Amino acid sequence: MLGLITAVLCILSVPSAIVFSKTSELSKAAIESCSDAVQLAVCLAGTMALWGGLMRIAQKAGITAAFEKLLSPLTHKLFKECDGETMKNISMNLTANMLGISNAATPLGIAAVKGMSRSGGRYTKRNIAMLTVLNTASIQLIPTTVGALRARYGAESPFDITLPVLAVSLISAVGGCMMVYAVSLRGRKRCG
Repeated sequence: MLGLITAVLCILSVPSAIVFSKTSELSKAAIESCSDAVQLAVCLAGTMALWGGLMRIAQKAGITAAFEKLLSPLTHKLFKECDGETMKNISMNLTANMLGISNAATPLGIAAVKGMSRSGGRYTKRNIAMLTVLNTASIQLIPTTVGALRARYGAESPFDITLPVLAVSLISAVGGCMMVYAVSLRGRKRCG
């Protein structure tokens, strides 16, 4: 859908620029936007490489295993009937999100969903919905990506958004988890 909207806007911009004699401004904006996009991609790639590498080092050093142990009481309550490898992927996914590196969290989330689907069970749909909610809420202790974007665009204190981001993501996660449980209970009552 987003591709269709972008295509329509691009197609409409050329005739509009011709009608309003703004073709030079359109050309200038297109070239500058391309340059800005490349610079932003390089900036974000560096940030993602740094945090992805740190995540890998943390994994090798056993730090992520400590996070997994710390999160296990919560993850075992939220995710029923998951095997050890799936729980590890869930914990790693949540840890990556907490560190604000959602790009590193994505492959772990996909692996967790594949593990849930493979194991089957009566809680599979609820578990997948719960992981989706937690990923979407993305509880972030360190909003790395947003901080990098704010630093790139000249914010004096790029991480001053940390507390509001944490509060909003916690509220979203709790509300989303409650909705998943409510829908799950409603579905069980209908079936039973």
